[in-house]
Amino acid sequence: MTPRPAPHPDFTPRLAADHVTIGGHAHAVRQRVVLATPFFTLLHFEHAALPAASRILVVEPLSGIRASMLFDMLTDLQANCDVYTLIWTDPANVEVTAGTFGLDDNIDAVIYALQYLGPGTHLIGLCQSAMPALAATAILCAGEPTSRPASLTLLGGKLDTRINPTRLDALTRDFTLGWFVRNTITLVPPFRRGAGRAVYSAGLQSVLLLTYIARHTLTGGEIFRKIVHDDGDDTAAHPFLGLLFSPVAIPAEFFLDTVFTAFHDSTLAEGRLHWRGLKVDPGAITDVPLLTIEAEEDDIAAPGQTYVAHRLCTALPPALRAHHLEPGIGHFGLFHGAVWRGRILPRLLGFLRGHARS
Repeated sequence: MTPRPAPHPDFTPRLAADHVTIGGHAHAVRQRVVLATPFFTLLHFEHAALPAASRILVVEPLSGIRASMLFDMLTDLQANCDVYTLIWTDPANVEVTAGTFGLDDNIDAVIYALQYLGPGTHLIGLCQSAMPALAATAILCAGEPTSRPASLTLLGGKLDTRINPTRLDALTRDFTLGWFVRNTITLVPPFRRGAGRAVYSAGLQSVLLLTYIARHTLTGGEIFRKIVHDDGDDTAAHPFLGLLFSPVAIPAEFFLDTVFTAFHDSTLAEGRLHWRGLKVDPGAITDVPLLTIEAEEDDIAAPGQTYVAHRLCTALPPALRAHHLEPGIGHFGLFHGAVWRGRILPRLLGFLRGHARS
């Protein structure tokens, strides 16, 4: 499905702060839609003091949590970069006539966005968006190198769940794909715009989130620590718990593709991932600098699962590789809170500036 300009130029709700302060001066930020389809929207955060430095594309994880979870990341980046973000529509609001949306479509969207933004765009994938970001980069390097990103940064991504498997990794592998079809996929009810669409529902996502929050509360994990001491950018209007507990549905096709690709068959890690019938080969990435960032206490994408991207990108020279393991934080600390602002953001910005490409 080809993206098109959206009829409404401004997007609500706001996904980042409505102003930035640069050089002691505050500037209003407009959150403008530049591309849209029923399933995704490409947003631009525009203000009068847009830095001449890095243009970046942040790809929201299609994980069942709203894009507002990226409030800290997008807010802090927009003061330093020319920020675009690719976000996904709640499929419960997408009419059945719009068709299906699987992993191939997810990768398509990243490719479309990079083609639209043009050369010099830095690509950031995190959590579930790490795989499509890496795949899109490999596809463009192999077939359309002028549209390849200026750099690729992956944070807390599940690229090979066999490495240091988490509780969720092991549990997902214990059940067959047929079990997931029968027990986790439902139809959107009649009162929603997407009535009749097959989805992994927001209700089921809520149960999973409550279980996850309860476990962290009992063990004193990262979620519990952030609830007790919310270190976000705007804790009054955007409390961490509110950002986290904002479930939406996931298209059934994408959910099942992910279960098979990331958990059951390790398709990308084993060199068997295909997009539109073409093999996805990270070995085609020869000159796109790669930064991977992991969290020591990550129990969603455990350490090693993102770093494996360096093994997959076999043709990338050492000078274009960087990796960082941040101690003392879990998954969400990679893009939310004091550690993100104080230690990860400066490292990310330094990497982007060191690998600018016009």
